Amino acid sequence: MSAPSLPRLQHIIGSGVVAAVGIWVAYVSYTQQPAEAFLFPRLIASVFVVLALWTFAKACLGWTKVGTGITARQFTNLAPGLGVALVYIFWAAKGLGFYTATSIAFFILLSLYDPAPHGALKSWVKRVIITACFMAVMYGLFALLLKVYTPREVFF
Repeated sequence: MSAPSLPRLQHIIGSGVVAAVGIWVAYVSYTQQPAEAFLFPRLIASVFVVLALWTFAKACLGWTKVGTGITARQFTNLAPGLGVALVYIFWAAKGLGFYTATSIAFFILLSLYDPAPHGALKSWVKRVIITACFMAVMYGLFALLLKVYTPREVFF
């Protein structure tokens, strides 16, 4: 059997990383206390793990259509967002609190990837309004509707 092509290998590695993260998140959600606070994350994490493992298995077996893979230019475009996501996941959400960190991360990502000009005041006002609306929906969903635990530290 020949070695997998580069696009297929990229798909295997990517789906494997996602599956590993999913397993880690599921493990954390099943081992943290108080157990009631992690009921919703357990449900989401369990579904996430099943889908991630299915995708990984399909990639390993060659059942997915992988296209041409990610080019260096595409990876360069994705790298700033990946950096923001890693800082958010491993430090900001716990260190700043869920809502504060999410607001900052969302605003940064929106600013990085919004094609509107960065020199126009109107585009910055639009980004602030979009971020505020997004956070209102997040707060309404998690705190009011689902009544789930979110990391609370420095701010809220």
